[in-house]
Amino acid sequence: MGVVPLREILDRAFRERYGVPAINIFNDLTLEAVLAGAVRANSPVIVQTSVKTVRSIGPKALASMWRSMTDGITIPVTLHLDHCPDREVLSTCLREGWNSVLFDASELPVAENQRQTIEVVKEARSFGADVEGEIEAITGVEDGHGSDTEAARESLETSLRFIEATGVDVFAPSIGNAHGSYTSAPVLDVQRVSDIVERLPIPIALHGGSGLTTAQFQDLISRGAAKVNISTAMKEAYMKSNLSFLRETEKANKWDPPSLFTSVSRDLTELVNDLAQQFGSAGKAW
Repeated sequence: MGVVPLREILDRAFRERYGVPAINIFNDLTLEAVLAGAVRANSPVIVQTSVKTVRSIGPKALASMWRSMTDGITIPVTLHLDHCPDREVLSTCLREGWNSVLFDASELPVAENQRQTIEVVKEARSFGADVEGEIEAITGVEDGHGSDTEAARESLETSLRFIEATGVDVFAPSIGNAHGSYTSAPVLDVQRVSDIVERLPIPIALHGGSGLTTAQFQDLISRGAAKVNISTAMKEAYMKSNLSFLRETEKANKWDPPSLFTSVSRDLTELVNDLAQQFGSAGKAW
C-alpha cells in the first residue's frame, strides 16, 4: 500500500472501531523495527517524531530515512509530527514531506490556540497534510515538552466549537491520561470521548497510552479513540533491550555491535506486533 494520508488510516479505524498504533521513533533502528512489526501484524501504523527527534537527527535526514525505509512497503503507513508548539519546525516538516502534524498550542488561551490552528490547517492542506488539534495540555513531560501539573479541562461545548472552527482531522482531549510512566492506575474520563464523538464524529487521539490496560484500551477504542499513541513503552523497551544485551556481552567479553542491533530490533518488532494485536489493527492493512 505505502505512504497514505493520516485521515485515510484513521477514518477507516474510526468507522470500524479499532485502534492504530501511533509510535514515536528516535533513530533508524526504531523506525525500521516499527515498520517491521506493523508488516508482521499486517497492520496500518502511524510513525511519530517528536520535535526533539527532528532537531536531533535533522528534518532532511529523517525525511530521507522515511522515504528509503517505506519504499515498496506493503501496508498503509504515515509520518506524523507529534506535539509541536513551534510553527517554524512545523512548517519545515510539512515542506519535507510529513503527512500530518499535531500543532500543540495547548498552553495558549483557547481563542488564540484556535486562531493559530486555523492557520496551521490551511498551511497543512497546501501540502496535502492533515492536522491533529488539542486545547488542553496532556499531563507529563515528554521529550522536553509539557508539564507535570494537570491542566484544567475545557467544557464539551468549547471542544466542539474548536473542532468545528478549525477543521482539524483528529482531536486529542485530556481524559486523565498522562505522558510518561504512570505511578498509579489512572482514572480515565472515558465518557468524555463518547460525548465528543456523539456530537461530532471525529477520530480521537489517545495520548499517554503506555501503561494502560488492555481493557482500558479496548473501551476507549470502542468509543472512538482511533489513534493510540505509544512513546514511553518504546523508549523503555529500547533502553532495556540494549542494557540486557550489553550485560550479557560484558559477561562473555564478546563485543559485536551488529548482534546488538539485531537483538534490539527483534524485541521492538515484537512489541509493535503485540500492540497491533492488542488494539485490533492486526490484519487490517489494505
